[in-house]
Parts: sequence; C-alpha cells; structure tokens
Amino acid sequence: MTSLNRAYTRLSMRRRYESWFLRFGVADNSGAWWLRYLLANPGRKGCPGVPGAAPVQVWATWFPRGGQPETFIQEFPVEALQVSERGGPFFLEAGPNRIEDESCRGALEVRGRRLSWDLRYRSNFGTTLSHKGWIGFSRTPHSDAVFAGEIQLDDRVFRGDPLGFGVQGHNCGFRHRHFWTWAHACFPQSDGRLSTFEALVYEMPLGLVFRKAILWHEGRSYVFGKVRESCRDPKAMRWVFVATSTAGSIEAEIDGGGPSLHRLPYVKTDCSGTFEVSNNSLARARLKVRLKKAARAEEFVTERGSVLEMTGDYRR
Repeated sequence: MTSLNRAYTRLSMRRRYESWFLRFGVADNSGAWWLRYLLANPGRKGCPGVPGAAPVQVWATWFPRGGQPETFIQEFPVEALQVSERGGPFFLEAGPNRIEDESCRGALEVRGRRLSWDLRYRSNFGTTLSHKGWIGFSRTPHSDAVFAGEIQLDDRVFRGDPLGFGVQGHNCGFRHRHFWTWAHACFPQSDGRLSTFEALVYEMPLGLVFRKAILWHEGRSYVFGKVRESCRDPKAMRWVFVATSTAGSIEAEIDGGGPSLHRLPYVKTDCSGTFEVSNNSLARARLKVRLKKAARAEEFVTERGSVLEMTGDYRR
C-alpha cells in the first residue's frame, strides 16, 4: 500500500508534474482540509518568469462549513527540495514541509497568516486507479484514511485522534489532461469501519476516455470499468453516472455546488499558461449500490464527506 507514494519524477525532468495530496473532513463537521505537495518541471526549475510556477510548492486550503474556502500556497526553489531514492522509504521535504507514507507536516506564512500541521494517517485500503506509463498515473495509497494530529491556523487549533476522515492520493503526468472529473467519498458504517467510493474519468490520446470507479466496502474492493454519465456540469459542479461491472452496479450522484466550491489556476507543464480547476471538498454524495452477492440494494449518503474535482469539457 505505502509503495504507492514512491516518487516517479527525477529532478532532471524538464516537463513533469507530480503531487501528493490529502483531503479530509474534520471529525467535528466544522469543515474540510485539502493539502497538496507539488513538484513541477524540476529540470527547468519550474517555469521561470511565470507567476505561481515554482518547481516546488506546498498548498493548503481550508473549506469552512457554510463559508468561502481559503487557499495558502508557498513556493520553494528546487535547491530546497529533498526527495527519497526510488528504492528507499518515501519522503519529500522542502523547508519545514515534509510528507511520508503515513505522516506529513507543514508550516506556511502567507499574506500575514500562519498555518502549520503535524498529521498521521492510517488506512486499510490503497489502490491504483490508472497507470499509463510515461503519460501518468493516479494512485490512492490511503482510500479509507483516518487522520490524527493537529492543524493550527493563526489562533485556531484543530486537534484530535481521530481528527478527520478522508483520502491521501498521489498523481503524476507529462502534462495535465485536457479534462478530468474525479470524486472520492467516505461513508462511516455502523461497525465503525469506513466504506469509500472513488471515480475517475479523463481524456486520453487518440480521442479515448479513461473511466473507472472503485468501491471499498466491508473489507473488500469492487472495480467498475464501465462508467456511463448522464450529467457532468462543471459550472454547477454536479456529476451523475452509473458504474457497472460483473459485480453489480452503482448509481452515483455527486453535488459540489454551494459556497464551498473553489476554483484555482493550475500552471501547464509546457509553461504556456494556466487553466482553471474546480474543487469542492465538502461535496454531497449519494450512492445506490446493487451488488450481486447482496440480497438487496444499499444506499450510502454523506452530506459533506466527499470531494468533487473537475476541469475542462468534452462530448461524451
């Protein structure tokens, strides 16, 4: 599971992005956190002269319940970076910011604000959603992650064990896809375990489209290779689809609208400009799950335990 975090990018690579991210809803339902450690074009030292295009960046976004999200980004030169060798235990470090297989820490000072965190996370399930060689991959080292530790934003402290529930992911690519839609949702069960659902659709070369969804439930994973969308609305941030396989089917509705919707620019790896990515880490998710081994359909609902991310547009 933990090897899914292993770094792919060599520091000599001139065109490449790689990110390690965490999304979790705070256990007291006050909001959600999105943390991102980004490595981009290290061989050319980012995109010189392009604002917001440093080769090493650490992002943090606070999604307060009922309020507007706020993002903090701090940039670092490639000389400040330390990253593990491919054969050793994973770590990536820049200044006081570090991420490992099962922990991370950070300290940012942005716009006169101070933010720091020291977190640990554990899970029972990790998976690779997509692996297309040099084109890129999308991995989920911790799908049903339980987070513990502390985050401090100015004078406000979030502390707990558990602190929250969510996902730790890892993705990489030669370039960003022209469009993608991704969602992850956590559903606490009566026995104390987490069930999770993750779905990913994105553009591939030659006009192809990658589609996949994975359900983790009652200690078992179910892979759905067919995803048929009936609604993908980037403006309203709504995604409705049916995922099917020999194991059964899932009807999914993810709603990422409302005040928690956040739009941020991402820098293209060819340094030609930016594009907008929409993210709501307090999205609502509803699933109707019909597994052939089950006697009846189950419905999973979470009001704020999901994340929905979209960029670009396409014709199905």
